Amino acid sequence: MDAALALAADLTELVPNPAGGDTAQRWALLSALATRDLTTARVAEAHLDAVAILQEAGAAEDLIGTTWGVFAAEGPGVALTATATSPDVWRLDGVKPWCSLAGRLSHALVTARVGDQRRLFAVALQQPGVVVQPGAWHSRGLTDVPSGPVAFDDVPARPVGEAGWYLTRPGFAHGGIGVAACWYGGAVGVALALYRAASAREPDQIARWHLGAVDLDLHTAELALDAAAVQVDAGLADGTAGQLLAVRTRSTVAAAAERVLGRVGHALGPAPLALDADHARRVADLTVYLRQHHAERDVAALGEQLLSAGRAPW
Repeated sequence: MDAALALAADLTELVPNPAGGDTAQRWALLSALATRDLTTARVAEAHLDAVAILQEAGAAEDLIGTTWGVFAAEGPGVALTATATSPDVWRLDGVKPWCSLAGRLSHALVTARVGDQRRLFAVALQQPGVVVQPGAWHSRGLTDVPSGPVAFDDVPARPVGEAGWYLTRPGFAHGGIGVAACWYGGAVGVALALYRAASAREPDQIARWHLGAVDLDLHTAELALDAAAVQVDAGLADGTAGQLLAVRTRSTVAAAAERVLGRVGHALGPAPLALDADHARRVADLTVYLRQHHAERDVAALGEQLLSAGRAPW
């Protein structure tokens, strides 16, 4: 984990932000990291997303040597609230769920309730009042990226953007597609086990079918990411168009990655899951990571958005 955090910090000024003309390069880097190791990609993606958000907001943060996460999830029975003590200093109180690596990162962007709205805040995590609640992370995938709740008790924080800005900014959709780039890279890593097995001995017709079907899945996901990068850089992925692009791309990539997991499992059987530590870990990591996609709910949201447009999109 130390190496993953150090790499994330090193990438701060090296990786282009979305919508700057090199979005495909950014997502290709995330995919390459995920192909090699999903834990590293998970850490780097969150850090780079935070960096992009700060720059999109024009926030004056010294990022040198820091590592960031983005804690924006909501959960039943818990809430994080923010109270202003001065125009630039607020205090956070309450509990935030799903805070990945909160005990290891230096900083995070955290959404908190301000009245009936959500607002984004930058907060240093290694200070009094920030308490990572242990024992909540029992996952068998991404085991080194614990994502449990964190309690905040009168913790100073700086606002980033106005109330409601975090969810309505153009970069919200761009960041979501960056996660899909990691899913794609993770699926490539899983698929390579199938390719190596097929190359090691003469494959039968079914093995060749699995290999071809996996290639089609990966090609579909890659094309979706490439097309999305072009639209983002052309300024065609803001507002409603960005929401539509994000849910289409994420859903396409997630479905392709899930099919790859299934096809490789059918083709190789239980042996690599039981006897190959790298492959078993990669499958478990990708399975957990993909659940950041809301599956049928996201596709249903896509259908609702298409209907609300009042005309068929095809």
